Amino acid sequence: MLNKLMGKEKPAEEDELNEIEPEEENIPKHIAVIMDGNGRWAKKRGLPRVAGHREGMNAIRRMVRLADRTGVEVLTLYAFSTENWKRPKTEVEFLMRLPERFLNAELPELIEKNVRVRVTGEIETLPEYTQRAVKKAAEETSGNTGMILNFALNYGSRSEIIESVKTIYKKVESGEVAFTEIDEGLLSKHLMTAELRDPDLLIRTSGEIRLSNFMLWQLAYAEFWFTDVLWPDFDEKDFNEAVRVYQQRQRRYGGV
Repeated sequence: MLNKLMGKEKPAEEDELNEIEPEEENIPKHIAVIMDGNGRWAKKRGLPRVAGHREGMNAIRRMVRLADRTGVEVLTLYAFSTENWKRPKTEVEFLMRLPERFLNAELPELIEKNVRVRVTGEIETLPEYTQRAVKKAAEETSGNTGMILNFALNYGSRSEIIESVKTIYKKVESGEVAFTEIDEGLLSKHLMTAELRDPDLLIRTSGEIRLSNFMLWQLAYAEFWFTDVLWPDFDEKDFNEAVRVYQQRQRRYGGV
C-alpha cells in the first residue's frame, strides 16, 4: 500500500500475492467505495468524460459480484455527491441516466443473487427517471436477504448530519427526546444510514487521498485503503489486495 501512495513500483512478488484471494475469516462486513477516476481514464485515451463513466459501470458490475462472492454484507458505492451538480450540464445529465441503465440491465441478476438495493441520499431532488429506476430496484429487491447494495446518490455527509441535528432538536423541543438522551447512538439513528452498520473498510481509487464529504460520521473508525488505479480499471486483483490489507490491520478503536 505504501508503495502505491508513494508512487513506487511494487515488487513482482507483491503482485503475485495480490492474486491470492483474501482469507475467509475477518472479511469486512461493510465496504464503502469512492469510485474516482472515470474522467481521467477517458482523458488518457482521448475519449469524452462520459466514456469513462460508461466504462465505470463495468467496474461496478465487477465490484458487486466480487463483494457478494466474498461474503461482504453491505457494499456502499458513492455514485453522485451533492457537489457533483457543479459539473457540466451534459455530464450531469449522463450521470443521472446511469442508475437507470445499470439497474435495468442488472436487476434480474441482483434479484437472482438475493441482493437488496437501497439508496442513501436526497433522491427527491433527482430527475423523475432516476427516481423511478432506484425506487423500482429497491422495491423489487426489498424481500431479498443477501448483500445490501447501497448507492450513495445525491449524497453529502455534512448536509446529512445537519438535517439529523435539526430533527433531534425538534424532538427535544416537543418533549419527545430529553436533552440528556442526546448521544452518539441517537445521532446515528437519525442518519440516512441508520439501518446499516458503519463501514469497516473505505476504498478510494485514482490516487486521491481525502473523504470528499462522504460518510464523515460513519467512517470514524473505518480502515482506509487508497490506490492509484482509476475506477474503470479496478479489478479482482485490486479488490483482493484491499481486503487482504484490511485483514492484516489491527482495529483497536482507541484501545491498545
